[in-house]
This record gives sequence, structure tokens and C-alpha cells, in this order.
Amino acid sequence: MVKIRGIDFEGNLDNSMGLNFYNLSHRFGFQHPNWPYFQDVRIERIHYMAKSGVLSQRITTTMHATTHIDAPAHVVQGTPFIDEVPLPHFFGSGIVVSIPKKKWEPITGDDLEKACGKSIRKGDVLIVNTGWHHQYEDGDYFAYCPGFVPSAGHWLVEKGVKVVGHDTQANDHPLATAIGPQRNGPLLPHLADEYREWSGGRDWKDDFPEWEPVHNILFRNGILGIENVGGDLDAVTGKRCTFAFFPWNWDRGDGCIIRLVAITDPSQAYRIEKGEAY
Repeated sequence: MVKIRGIDFEGNLDNSMGLNFYNLSHRFGFQHPNWPYFQDVRIERIHYMAKSGVLSQRITTTMHATTHIDAPAHVVQGTPFIDEVPLPHFFGSGIVVSIPKKKWEPITGDDLEKACGKSIRKGDVLIVNTGWHHQYEDGDYFAYCPGFVPSAGHWLVEKGVKVVGHDTQANDHPLATAIGPQRNGPLLPHLADEYREWSGGRDWKDDFPEWEPVHNILFRNGILGIENVGGDLDAVTGKRCTFAFFPWNWDRGDGCIIRLVAITDPSQAYRIEKGEAY
């Protein structure tokens, strides 16, 4: 028994199904870390106990906050919205790999090959642990994350990965987004001089000439990306798991906040029901 606020909930990680569940999502709520120009989430109590005898809340938020999945239509015009992506895309088996990275370091195709080239399977969900989920705070996380570069996107397409998730701010390196010199950026202009010093004199416009190239590579090939993975990520790193991460059935949605869950079955006794009449 698990008792929470006086209510007994049957089961825990050693529940009757014999399954282990791991939360791989960061918290969502008031003052959660936000991308540099997003408005803060607003949560209002419309009804509360003293007023109405019930609790009802209204939420105003972007869907590209905390742990979330992008729809292809988020970046590539004319591609599927979140409600148009087939449901099997949000469930499957795969692996969690460790690729430790420091500030602004690229995640390359060679990095992915070394980490899991012999273990990845066609149709897998791949989750990448760089260690940056430990830096997920309202501060340097978004500006200084490592990130995927185009060779990583091409590797994911070549291997037939279904979904890729990672503990960084976007499916691209942050300087290939509006944080850097791309599209409606730079959101953080002071990073230009800092990057020049960090890189030994290179201009960020030369090193990141394309706008969100990995987003484009993935989405044009039917691969979705989960951004800002966190929670108990370290507990399942190096393991093959089953993953579930269903979004809302949001008509013409550009993405969705999700509860990413990893599931393992130590006893190998669990079976999915056949769906026969009872």
C-alpha cells in the first residue's frame, strides 16, 4: 500500500503487474524553467474549496515547455500536426544511452555510433543522456546546452529510429536556434562574443549557418523529438526499456507537454491483452 494524503493507493514499483515505472519528465507548473522569450505559465484557480467546494484550474501555457514532444508541423510547413501522428509513434521499446557533454559541445553522428551503433534497432525509441538534465534550472541551461548537429540527424534517419529524446533544450544545438543568430534571433546577443572566445575566434554565423537543421532532417523523415527529458533518467541509462509518452488529441497541435515514462519488466511475465470479448 502507498498512502498519500490519507488515501491508500494499491501498488508501487513492485506492483501486481510486476512492472517498474520511471518518470523521465521534468516538473510542469508555476515558474518552471522557460525558453528565453516565452511567457511564464499562468495557472489560475477558477473554483476552490472555500468558494465552490471543488477545485478547478485554468492553465495558459506554450506546449513547448518542460518535457514535451514536437509535431513535425512545428518547424516544417505542410507536415503532420500532433493529432495526425499515428498513435504507435508514442509507444515502443528502445534504449537510453549515455553521451556526456559539456557547454556547447556538439552531439554528432559519430557520438551516437560509438554509444549505441551495435545496440540500436530499426523502429527504436532512443533517449540520450548528456547529463544536462541536472542543469535544468531557470538560468544557463537553455543558452549553454550541448546539442545535435546535422550528422546526428542523418545517423538517426539511417538507423530508422522512430523517436529521439534528449536532456537538452531542443532537437538542435542552441546556437542553431533563435537563441543564436537564426531566424528571429539572436535572443541572447551577448553570446556572440562569448562564443568567439570559447571557440578560439570563430564566428557563430559560420559555425551555425542553418536554422534548426536537425529539426528539419528529423521531421521530414517522420522522426519526432522529445526535448528536456529529465526525472529518473539516470536510473534507466544503459538499459533497454519500453516507453510511453502520449500527447493530447489536440487538433492542429504543434507539439505537446508529455509525461514520458520508461517501463521495465524484470519478471518477463507481463503480456498485453488480446482484446477478446469477456
